[in-house]
Amino acid sequence: MLADKPICPVLLATDMEASKRFYRDKLGLTLLQERPEITVFRCGADTQLRISRSSVATKDEQTQAVFVVRDLKAEVADLRKRGVKIEDYDLPRVKTTNGIADMGYVWAAWFIDPGGNAVGVVQPKD
Repeated sequence: MLADKPICPVLLATDMEASKRFYRDKLGLTLLQERPEITVFRCGADTQLRISRSSVATKDEQTQAVFVVRDLKAEVADLRKRGVKIEDYDLPRVKTTNGIADMGYVWAAWFIDPGGNAVGVVQPKD
C-alpha cells in the first residue's frame, strides 16, 4: 500500500549544475545520486528530493515542495546566512513580515530555487 511508503517530490530545472550547487551548498542537503537528467538529495531520515532536467523548468508559481521545521525563525536566519533569498509577499491571502507569513495553522516562508520552483519552509503551530 502506498499509504506507508515515502514520497519523493520532483522539482524541475533547466540548469542542473546550478540546482545541485543550490541544494547541496546553500541548503546543505546530502547529494545521493547524480546523473545527467536527475539529481537526488537526502532530506531528513526517510525522504528524498529529486531535481529533474527540464527544457522549460517550472511555470507554476505555487509552492512545489515544503520543508517542515521546528523553529522557522532560526531556519530563515540560517538560510539567509547561506545566501538564500527569502521571498516577501503582500497578497490578499499571504502577507509576510520579515519573510514569514501566518497561514493560520502554520508559520511559513518561501524561497525560489534556480529552476524557478517556489519551495516552502513551514513550522506547524501545534
